[in-house]
Order: sequence, then structure tokens, then C-alpha cells
Amino acid sequence: MSSHTLYQKLVDSHTVSTIDAEHVLLYADLHIMNEYTSPQAFAGLAEKGLRVRRARQQMGVVDHVIPSRPVPVAARTIEIVDAAKQAANFTRNCAEQGIHLFDIHDPVQGIEHVVAPEIGLIRPGMVVLCGDSHTTTYGALGALGFGIGTSEVEHVLATQTLVYRVAKDMRIVVDGALPPGTTAKDLVLHIIAKIGAQGARGYAVEYAGEAIAALSAEARMTLCNMTVEAGARAALIAPDRTTLDYVRGKVRDLDAKTLDAACEAWSKLHPDADAHFDAEHRFDAARIAPYVTWGTSPDQAVPVDGCVPLAAEGSGLDAATLHKALDYIGLRAGAPIEGTPIDRVFIGSCTNARIEDLRAVVQVVRGRKVAATVRAMVVPGSGMVRDQAEREGIAQALIDAGFEWRQPGCSMCLAMNDDVLAPGERCASTTNRNFEGRQGRDSRTHLMSPAMAAAAAIAGRIVDIRKELAHG
Repeated sequence: MSSHTLYQKLVDSHTVSTIDAEHVLLYADLHIMNEYTSPQAFAGLAEKGLRVRRARQQMGVVDHVIPSRPVPVAARTIEIVDAAKQAANFTRNCAEQGIHLFDIHDPVQGIEHVVAPEIGLIRPGMVVLCGDSHTTTYGALGALGFGIGTSEVEHVLATQTLVYRVAKDMRIVVDGALPPGTTAKDLVLHIIAKIGAQGARGYAVEYAGEAIAALSAEARMTLCNMTVEAGARAALIAPDRTTLDYVRGKVRDLDAKTLDAACEAWSKLHPDADAHFDAEHRFDAARIAPYVTWGTSPDQAVPVDGCVPLAAEGSGLDAATLHKALDYIGLRAGAPIEGTPIDRVFIGSCTNARIEDLRAVVQVVRGRKVAATVRAMVVPGSGMVRDQAEREGIAQALIDAGFEWRQPGCSMCLAMNDDVLAPGERCASTTNRNFEGRQGRDSRTHLMSPAMAAAAAIAGRIVDIRKELAHG
């Protein structure tokens, strides 16, 4: 009897038919859409005279183009003309096809990858598709999630299936315990820096080990969310008590008996003991420090007490790539990353805008003030996160410290809305990508954890959160 990885089990359980040695027709339990990857798909359906096959297994969220200005939800408007058209078309398409949409005036509205788990839609064993690369987030709950292209969105809408090329299997084991001040964000930046931006290309990654088991469900979402930055096609963590407790707290449409039975089935979703993985990496959590990116790709990162690499130091980059990144980011090879002055701080995105992230931020900033040279903003991941943060007093503490407390949305994660950096501005950011122009034309982004970004806002420069904790 053959043994299987968790990834193989999820693919096999959702395979409608085998197409050839590499491809299957995969069934999707849930398909999530946003306003910027769906218009052509709906247009394609209309041209063919087709309707959405299973509207109740679709969900829409307006998140990428929506402004995060701190106005009442009912008063939210999109001022950018093209963005407003995108949102209006999406609203019309969802209404015509009977798809539930969290639009700009919905109190639950937020980032799709934050909203879906919070309202109990993501459950172990599911296949979840979305026209967004960070759909890998859902692997934190034992669901196979991955991003798809616009033509594939149309196919899923029409058939609830996808022609899917099966990935290879990779296991990443992280044993030991993360030191104080080091988070899931630092862990994933460390992994990406070590294996490279293409280190998991073509693979579905399964995480295991003591350090992974110790992570909260929300921290696991951060880890799986950013695994795509190593080229992974999926990221998975086998369900355990942490997973089941999280899902139990979110699911609202199952009675107690049904939910108990479901949890019993979900607890059996794990790789077989002798499952074969095509590649494997091992890391010691105790050796991982808080990380900061220095360049223009998430793998261009170093520990906060480290230095920008020199080409001769075996950075893994050729000289031309290194110099191009340094020219753009405005840093000098060999310079320490700690102490780098920053102009802006952005805390948000589908990577780090959950309530756990905001709790970490307020622990750093409570009773302190944002540096006079810095503009700092916090954008919660959803209306539910925003409400909870206000109930817990987090929002007021942030406002008192000098942070802008905004409405939910993707915001400054990417320059598709009103929240953009000016040319040359340097930002400490909790987002997932530091590409050239990602947060605004000629902007400079340093990825880091929420606590690190909060400390940078107070100091006006990149600082080592461990020193903050030592003096706290």
C-alpha cells in the first residue's frame, strides 16, 4: 500500500479525473474573488452565454483598490476613476450571478485572505482557489489553497473545477523554539533567505516540527502566506489541536454534533509516517533572529544585527543583481541594516493584519510616541479585526501613540489605491513583497514583523526588537 503526503491526499480526494501523467481535473470547494482579477472572467462567461455553475461556492471581496481613509464604513468611496469602475463592475457581476460579495460598505469587508478564515469558510481538507498568489495562506488550516490566473478564474466559475498540474512535494522541518522577539514573519524570511526566491519552485511545501506546532493559527497563516515568495505552489500544515480550536471558534453553519464529527475527520489529515518527499529542508528555530529585507526581493534579507551583503561574501547573488538592488534601495554594501532611518511605517496586509499582529504592535508602542520624522499607519485586515481592536483598546492606544488608525483593505501593500509611498520614501512594512515600485514608484520597502515595524515607528529607524524587550 503506497504512502502519501498530505498534499497528495488533498489532491487525490479532489480529483474529478486524471488528464495525463502530470495533470488532473481538480474540484474546488471554495473559490474567492476580488475586483481586479475577475472582470475578464465574467466577460468570458457572458460571451459564451454561461452562468456561474455553483454560486454558493463563490465569495467576492473588494479589497485591492479600496481606500483605507478613516471614514465611517457607510461613507467609504473610491475616488480613483478606474478603480471605482472595477469595483462597480464586480458588484454588478456578483449580483447578477448570485455570488455573496463583501463590498466597500459591508462592515465585515477587508482583505480576502483575512476575511475568509475569520467567518469560518476555510476548513481542513478543502481546496480553495483565488486569483491571488497569497491564497497559500489557507494551508495554515490544513486546506490546499493556491492562486490562479484570470482564464482559470473563468473556468472555475463555469465548472467549479480546474485543470491542474500536480506539484512535487517538499517538507520543511523547523525544530526547537523561536527566541523572544522572533516571530513567524522572521521565520519565513529566514527560510526564504536561505533557500532563495525560487527555492521551492514547483513544490507544495509541508511544514512540520516543534516550532511549527508551537505557532498559533494566525502565525501559521503568516508563514504559509509568504511561502509563495520562495516560489512554492502551495503551503500546508497538518491540522492539530490548534487548528481545530481555531476553526471551531469560527464556523457558524454546523451544529455541534456535525462539527464534532468534522473535527474527528480533520484530525486524521496528515502525511503518512513513511511518505516520500522530493526535497526536504531542516532549520533550528533557536538560531533564528528578527529579520529585515535589505533589497528588492523577499529573499534579500538579513538578521537585524547583520549587514547588507558584499558580493564577495557569497550572498547568493551575482554582482549585477546585488548592485541593482542596492542602487534602488539606496543602501551601501557592508553597511549595518540596524539604524537605517525610515520615513514611513505600514502595518497591515494579508500577511500581518490580524488581531494577534495588532496585539504585538500595541505591546511595543503603548505609552510611547511615533517619531516626529515618521508617518505611521495601521490598517486592520477586516472589519471584524478593526472592531475587536477597538473593543480591546488597541485602536485608542495606537491613536494616542500617533499612528493613523485606518479602515480595512490591502492599502499600502501594493500601489493600487490611494495609499502609496512617494518616490524615495523608505518604509518599514509588514507586507509580503519589497519589489521595485510595489508600494509606490521609486519607493523603498523593508519587510519585517509587526513588532519590529512598531519599534521602528517609535525610533525613526530600524531597530532590534530584542533590545527593546531587554529594556522593557
